[in-house]
Amino acid sequence: MTAVAEDGAAVTRLGSGGPWEAVFGYSRVVRAGNLAWTAGCTSTVDGRVAHVGDAAAQTAQALRIGLDALAEVGAEPADVVRTRMYVTDRSYADEVGRAHNAIFGAVRPAATMVVVAGLIDPEHLVEVELEAWLGDR
Repeated sequence: MTAVAEDGAAVTRLGSGGPWEAVFGYSRVVRAGNLAWTAGCTSTVDGRVAHVGDAAAQTAQALRIGLDALAEVGAEPADVVRTRMYVTDRSYADEVGRAHNAIFGAVRPAATMVVVAGLIDPEHLVEVELEAWLGDR
């Protein structure tokens, strides 16, 4: 869905068909002008948690989901300027950080990792959010 904001910038909101989007009322990715944001991305594939018990694999999957969503609004991995990683246990920090580095090591976005009490599904070990700046595109 694309709308025009008061300042004339196009605002595009796209869903992925994930199990919570319609129920909770959010979009997978939103682009407003030259900025784009993803909703929290987890390792949920076809409505099921993938890579149960493997924080690194869940991180890689969640980042792929986020990057795929950003690609739908014209962003590339190099456009990512900020990431947030929510982990359910601090013992996952190294493997989550290394999975993040495997994708963003050359890009080096601003990044935050926070330990949280839990995520929507107890099998989720990590959730990520991505923000991108698309310049004049």
